[in-house]
Amino acid sequence: MVPTEINGQAAIPYKGVGKHRPEGRKFAPRIATCIDYPDDGDKRVPTLKDALIKSGLKDGMVISTHHHFRNGDLIANQIFDIAHELGVKNLIWVPSASFECHVPLIKYLEDGTIHHIEGSMNGSLGKFTSHGKMKGVGILRSHGGRYQAIQDGEVQIDIAVIAAPTADPFGNATGDRGPAACGLLGFALADSQYADKVIVVSDTIVPFPCVPWQIQGNYVDYVVEVDKVGIPEKIVSGTTEVTKSPDRLLLAEMTAQFCDEVGIIRDGFSFQAGAGGTALSIGIYFSEMLRARGMKARFARGGSNKYLVKMLEEGLTDFILDGQTFDLEGVRSMRENWNHLNTSPFTSYNYHGKGNFASMIDVVILGATEVDVSFNANVVSHSDGLLLHGIGGWQNCLASKCVILPIPLFRDRIPVILDEVTTICGPGELIDVIVTERGIAVNPKRKDLLKKLNGSKLPIKTIEELKAEAEKICGKPAKPKFTDKIVAAVKWVDGTVIDVVRQIAE
Repeated sequence: MVPTEINGQAAIPYKGVGKHRPEGRKFAPRIATCIDYPDDGDKRVPTLKDALIKSGLKDGMVISTHHHFRNGDLIANQIFDIAHELGVKNLIWVPSASFECHVPLIKYLEDGTIHHIEGSMNGSLGKFTSHGKMKGVGILRSHGGRYQAIQDGEVQIDIAVIAAPTADPFGNATGDRGPAACGLLGFALADSQYADKVIVVSDTIVPFPCVPWQIQGNYVDYVVEVDKVGIPEKIVSGTTEVTKSPDRLLLAEMTAQFCDEVGIIRDGFSFQAGAGGTALSIGIYFSEMLRARGMKARFARGGSNKYLVKMLEEGLTDFILDGQTFDLEGVRSMRENWNHLNTSPFTSYNYHGKGNFASMIDVVILGATEVDVSFNANVVSHSDGLLLHGIGGWQNCLASKCVILPIPLFRDRIPVILDEVTTICGPGELIDVIVTERGIAVNPKRKDLLKKLNGSKLPIKTIEELKAEAEKICGKPAKPKFTDKIVAAVKWVDGTVIDVVRQIAE
């Protein structure tokens, strides 16, 4: 049961995987003219406030930011401080992701400076939303879904503010160098291309040209120099270290062994794993297998980190196709290694493009908060119903040739495998394998994988058996209680609405 109208705009209910075919042409931003820009190419203005005023900041506008600094972002909060100071109301914030550093924005959600968020609502912002306190309905999109929505005109950005570690006065910008180097700036690509006004903010302005430019100055209206644009050390958000947990190491070992037994690990294969402790450990096992057999991967898709960089520099993979830089070794590698490439949600994930990288990957390793007996998975809310996470690239990765979710059978004595997930983020037909510490369940649709596992010593079980085992240990979990009020909608990769999040019943 999903709405056909959200925040006064028409919404299309989910039709099924590959069933919604878009029509029309891409959204086009307004035509600009060089008449309005300085001949010497210097677009600098004194302050961010000046840039926002010159951009025409007013009530009801759509403001976008990106999250390449992750929990070290220093710019997004300043935008809304300025908006509040100017008395601007009902802004729509479209971040590529939010973090705990954005908690100060809750006061602006309360006083009406911000009407609602279209982007991830992590942690405290998620709790605020779950309790029905946001004036509008939040919209959750994947990274590729965000690009798709901007490209298709579903989201029309009035002002995009791009925090860049290095830029020139013309607006060319890069993220791989400068005191605040954070890696790539791919999440800001759509914002730069389609927003009416684009502001680049940097603490390092170099003479034209800034190279390599990840954001092109021809899209940029104003450049602002600040003392500090972001805290690069805080791009390491969450764990980016190999797990030391025995249970999670077992998950990693079983996942790697599964991949080996079904023939995924071979010369020239491709993979994607996240930056969590379990996923990193799986990457280590992949490295050991490749090294022992004298093989290498063709490319690793990531989230780059020091472990992936080590694979690249050791010659165990030809390329890193980087979608988000997770530590400073990743930043260093992007700057120094020609075969560590920065990508964007357009090339990697945009479902309304002429193909993308996601479907070309042999195996992707993902997490989930919940899975159900139909293999549907949830990544945005927990079994208590609280909205606590964004989607990230998770939905987009489901297009890969084999999708594996290594997850514990239970967390805090609450089973992870349920009759029905609290929120559907990914349909079960796209999820191939669930790996738990007490057994592996293969989606019955993947008869090819099951056939290859004949005679395997791995503990292959049905999803129902794993669910029963969890309930035997922990009991059957109570379902969370909700009101009828919709507080957020979950978009699928094609822009349709796959599910909603309802207000927690107090």
